[in-house]
Amino acid sequence: MKESRGTFMFEGPWFANMDMLITGDTANIQHILSKNFSNFPKGPAFNRIFDILGNGIFNVDSEVWETQRKTATSVFNHHRFQTFVVKTIWNKVEKGLIPVFEHASELGTEMDLKGLFQHFTFDSACILVLGHDPASLSIGLPDVAYEKEFNDAEEALLYRHILPESFWKLQRWLQVGKEKNYSKAWETLDLLIAQCISSKRKELRRRSTIQMVEDRDEAFDHDLLTAYMMKNDVSDDSTDKLIRDNMLNFLFAARDTTSAALTWFFWLVATNPSVENKIREEITTKLHPKEDNRLRLCFSNINDQEMKKLVYLHGALCESLRLFPPVPIQHKASVQPDILPSGNKIGANTRIILAFYAMGRMETIWGKDCLEFKPERWITEQGGTKHEPSYKFITFNSRPSSSIPLWYFCFYFTVIWWNHPPGSELEELRPARPIHPGRTASSVGAVCGNLWFIRALVVFTIAGAPLSPRYLFLSPVQVYGHD
Repeated sequence: MKESRGTFMFEGPWFANMDMLITGDTANIQHILSKNFSNFPKGPAFNRIFDILGNGIFNVDSEVWETQRKTATSVFNHHRFQTFVVKTIWNKVEKGLIPVFEHASELGTEMDLKGLFQHFTFDSACILVLGHDPASLSIGLPDVAYEKEFNDAEEALLYRHILPESFWKLQRWLQVGKEKNYSKAWETLDLLIAQCISSKRKELRRRSTIQMVEDRDEAFDHDLLTAYMMKNDVSDDSTDKLIRDNMLNFLFAARDTTSAALTWFFWLVATNPSVENKIREEITTKLHPKEDNRLRLCFSNINDQEMKKLVYLHGALCESLRLFPPVPIQHKASVQPDILPSGNKIGANTRIILAFYAMGRMETIWGKDCLEFKPERWITEQGGTKHEPSYKFITFNSRPSSSIPLWYFCFYFTVIWWNHPPGSELEELRPARPIHPGRTASSVGAVCGNLWFIRALVVFTIAGAPLSPRYLFLSPVQVYGHD
């Protein structure tokens, strides 16, 4: 990536249809995601890979995407939903995360934070999206059937990225390998969402008979399923498919991206004790948490204005997301021929990979200290929050489609960080091999043995850690070097 000045053309084997342009150039990113956005939809290849998402917001383009974006934004910005987010996160921390922390602390046992955060975000995502608590976050971390289905689906989607399309389609037709698990996962997740829709429809009908229409908005917890169904005719079954698609999109988006961000954030802070001390000091002085009631009093009426006080925490979070973006790549495809700001000429139907992971480590973008974890990078000389252009810091996207405000993430991190066991220390478990955030893998063998045709994806991996292909996409990267 460095040698090619941020953009290069990858040519796969002739039979695989895997030619693609890979770019981490900020001018190209701005051009593709903003200035000439209409010419760069996700493309048909993206839709074929992510067919499980149907016509949900993350799988559509153009006018359909714009309509769904407006609907999602109105729901996310509603005060009832924001209140519900705070209530849900706190309840899950208080009744789920803290008991698990305390149990492990009493026994003096080590915890796999990656797995713990996956349970936490899975429960939270299901509650916020479907209004359903799977209760997977409890002592012992019990297995939940459809959580496994999410993992199976994500595993198959990753393999679809690194295999020729004809190969995984053959597996799908034969119902073997990852595609067999994918089909079963699809059926299970469809059943889960269908049950939630049916249950929610009955609840809405029952309450509508005893609740005045104008008061309905205040009558329910504002999970996304409730909000979407209230925007449509409750009795109209024809909207079920669209609702199903969007709910599944939100579940996939909320579950692993947040757990990945949490995992890397804790790992980075654990290896930088001075950052931990500054975060605790800031929370103590600016939010004044009550020792006798943990953060309950502090967070009972938390909002984005309160979160804006935590400038250093915001900087640490942004720095973590810069080094380890939960979604390290994004797909695009050109509709018409174009010339990118980098000078690269592309034809129609050119597949493009936006290399967000690589961008976070490029000296041309972040300076010579780009490999260092420095929350101060995000703080102005006056002590305020420093804002970087969205095409440079891409985690929350460069176009006006980001639906979840950054303060939601700050709230997640603040509550969880403050409530890890008092008197305990976070320790870095030494991985089987060193983790080098600043380098990209130099050989395909570090990822998938002799599958030479996936060389293009190597730029998004971590050098020295022989990771499963699963960790190249949405799932959290394996921090500790073992499963």
